[in-house]
Amino acid sequence: MNARQPALACAEPLAERRLRALVEQGLPLVPRPWQALAEQCGLSEAQVMACMARWQAEGLVKRLGLVVRHRALGIAANAMVVWDVPDAEVAELGRRLAAEPAVTLCYRRPRRLPRWPYNLFCMIHGTRRERVLAALDAIIEGHALQAIPHRVLFSLKAYRQRGGRYTAEERP
Repeated sequence: MNARQPALACAEPLAERRLRALVEQGLPLVPRPWQALAEQCGLSEAQVMACMARWQAEGLVKRLGLVVRHRALGIAANAMVVWDVPDAEVAELGRRLAAEPAVTLCYRRPRRLPRWPYNLFCMIHGTRRERVLAALDAIIEGHALQAIPHRVLFSLKAYRQRGGRYTAEERP
């Protein structure tokens, strides 16, 4: 979407609601996803793109992301490694860990003292626990992190993953 395009309005509120419901299901994996959505909800491709641009400007849609159902791909050994990093070092270490090929997600969170001293979280996905632990060992060795307290938390359950919701769910 280009912010410099002139604003077009969606044709009608009903079409906008249909578009919101379709966007919740995810973009179709086709060369022109906005056109495919337009055909399904009775709008032009330009109207769909204008609605998306307006929803971004209004804050309804903040970003478009990707949900990867990694367990379906055979990636079932998933470890969240939590670190107790000195606050003055957490931003730099976070950048270094995020650049590691084995790290798929890295972010900072506030500590929850006294029971949870960890402030840096990174996810390592793999097909087997041994591979995940070997990747973690290589990261610890490569960044000299032996003295940084950490815990490795493997996933035991897969929770339902879904994208953003923009319409009210109907209740029975």
